[in-house]
Amino acid sequence: MQISYARLSYVMAGVVLILVLAGVAANLVKDRERRQNVAIAMTSGDPTRAAEIFRRYGCVGCHIIPGVPGADGKVGGPLTDLRQRVYIGGVVNNTPENLVQWIVFPQRFSANSAMPATGISEAEARDLAAYLYAR
Repeated sequence: MQISYARLSYVMAGVVLILVLAGVAANLVKDRERRQNVAIAMTSGDPTRAAEIFRRYGCVGCHIIPGVPGADGKVGGPLTDLRQRVYIGGVVNNTPENLVQWIVFPQRFSANSAMPATGISEAEARDLAAYLYAR
């Protein structure tokens, strides 16, 4: 059986494409793991608990939260790319401690904040902060 050079080049191109895509996927997984590890170290929180906490306290009704099904609220700002923002709520520097305190009691930083004091504990706020910084 004879294989043409054209067919062989298509096969080789396909193999190269598959290897490139596998490399890209591996890098994305490593990057996500790195971001999660950094977020955990910064906040002392557990991002795996966040989705349930977001639902329990009604955050999903006001915010768009990446990776949380049904979190498509339009009342509060979207919680996407929070780790890249300079300010939280437009009023306080974006640091892990400020984010945790904002989640627990936003009126500490902005008396007129539309975000209510929800009763979220500091430990729960750390889980939420870890999740948001990992995304």
